[in-house]
Amino acid sequence: MFGLTAGAGPLLRLAAGLCPAAAAAAAAALQRAGLHHAGPTLLAGVLEQSAASHVGGRTDQPLLNITIGTLLERAASDFPQHEAMVSAHQGVRLTYSELLRQADEVARGLLALGVQRHDRVGVWAPNCAEWAVLQYAAARAGAILVNINPSLKAAELLHVLRASGVSTLVLAPELRGTSLLGLLESVSVHAPQLLHTVLLGWEAPPGMLSWHDLRWAGTGRGLQAELLGRARSLRPGEPANIQFTSGTTGLPKAATLSHRGLVNNALNVGRACSYAERDRVCIPVPLFHCFGSVMGSLACTSAGATAVYPSDCFDASATLAAVEAERCTALYGVPTMFVAALEHPDFSGRDLSSLRTGIMAGSPCPAALMQRVQTEMHMRDVTICYGMTETSPVSFQTSAEDAAELRVATVGRVHPWLEARVIEPHTGRTVPRGEVGELCVRGYSVMLGYWGNAAATAAAIDQEGWMHTGDLAALDVHGYCRIVGRSKDMVIRGGENIYPREVEEFLMHHPAIADAQVFGVPDAKYGEELCAWVRLRAGYRGIGGEELRASCRDRIAGFKIPKYWKIVDSYPTTASGKPQKFRMREEAVQELGLAAAAAEV
Repeated sequence: MFGLTAGAGPLLRLAAGLCPAAAAAAAAALQRAGLHHAGPTLLAGVLEQSAASHVGGRTDQPLLNITIGTLLERAASDFPQHEAMVSAHQGVRLTYSELLRQADEVARGLLALGVQRHDRVGVWAPNCAEWAVLQYAAARAGAILVNINPSLKAAELLHVLRASGVSTLVLAPELRGTSLLGLLESVSVHAPQLLHTVLLGWEAPPGMLSWHDLRWAGTGRGLQAELLGRARSLRPGEPANIQFTSGTTGLPKAATLSHRGLVNNALNVGRACSYAERDRVCIPVPLFHCFGSVMGSLACTSAGATAVYPSDCFDASATLAAVEAERCTALYGVPTMFVAALEHPDFSGRDLSSLRTGIMAGSPCPAALMQRVQTEMHMRDVTICYGMTETSPVSFQTSAEDAAELRVATVGRVHPWLEARVIEPHTGRTVPRGEVGELCVRGYSVMLGYWGNAAATAAAIDQEGWMHTGDLAALDVHGYCRIVGRSKDMVIRGGENIYPREVEEFLMHHPAIADAQVFGVPDAKYGEELCAWVRLRAGYRGIGGEELRASCRDRIAGFKIPKYWKIVDSYPTTASGKPQKFRMREEAVQELGLAAAAAEV
């Protein structure tokens, strides 16, 4: 159903709470303790205090059983004249009542085009007001929004269009000198299922509609009643979004996410940040990623807060300017974005005193960077989130109440209504607290599956509904999670297991280092050696690898000191800012002449 091929049915786990086996075990423990009438919150507590690395989130606040469209309706009813969004680079401001009105205009336009329930509507554009409007419009119309990375090239775009079956595509004309329209025209003949193309703006070439045309296509045709009927008939467990994985390791897959998963994940992210109507959240992260569209836009809507989009794509100067001008109380970013802001020449001249919280996520957050964000950017309540696209996306988050060392050394505790455990990858055995293993997550937020790809779905979600993240982690006795790294990133040097994140954390305390990425490269003698790509702070440009290597001696174990060093100005990253270590490794193998060693190991 919903485009998920046969075999995915058992994986559509939409019920929240503890799994039957875990709940039974916890209940038995409670009975032995004489607690026969404990509620689910106490059951989660039993898991949290167990010796095994298996935890359950709080369940004292109920999940919302509503769609994305209903979430917007509620916000428009509760906060009609409050600003829902500010698109600073476009000069656009919309209240919640205006956002709902425009979303319904676009939704009626989609109906006028013949868009049916569960048809896929793609959006291929950078951050803009229209992107956010379309997110709600597609949800109101019962369509499935397909988020497309605007930095894709022709072949990648064609893969996305085919893999998800997009029949209507909304796109920007260009992005910073690249013609998106031209790229589409080069592949559209190979995507016959694409029936309608809508170009953002007031004009469009023959055979296409403009955004203006779409907004007005549904007027005067009695479509409002049909729209409301469709919106009311939708169920929260139905698919709302196809979110392509970010492609840090290869060809992106089409994760299918439900209304329930997205709404409640946004709600719980906002609760962890204590969002309310007064909050103004600066969102420089991309809307095509869950960080922007769920943790950003939907989290704001769940609390009646204001979403502020500073620029079409990340720009440190525009972000700092928007925080100051809009008096933002929260700021989002991946670690590299925060580094760019802190190191930007404009930083010292900007008034960021309105900030109190925000989210750093997307890749490992070095403790030294976290401490600078809390002090120099005034974000004392900043949180770290951990998750993945396939879990809608957040499953762990720190809290402002957590001790300082926990807020910089861990990703917090498991989110409400979710379960997590750490397993031995090859056996599936749940490891004891403190041991490293693969992190698995289960609950309402787990994707429905990979669209049209039952084999990939079955490889990611086991028969008990556990999403295997591929991340190495350890849970402490209180349920706090420490991410060690990707299982595929772990380096084995002469039989010694090395976790690159540990080395990165160490290097980030060096006064000359602004950012560091550590990864393994092949070695004929040891199997693998460490390679470090380092970005230096201003004023330290003369430092080289030999000096950095010397600073490591007698401070970390010799086998953890990188053999190879490269001073860089930037890293290859995804459009959402995540460093792509597989590309760094490929470049390093060529530059260092390690192709022969790679063939031997």
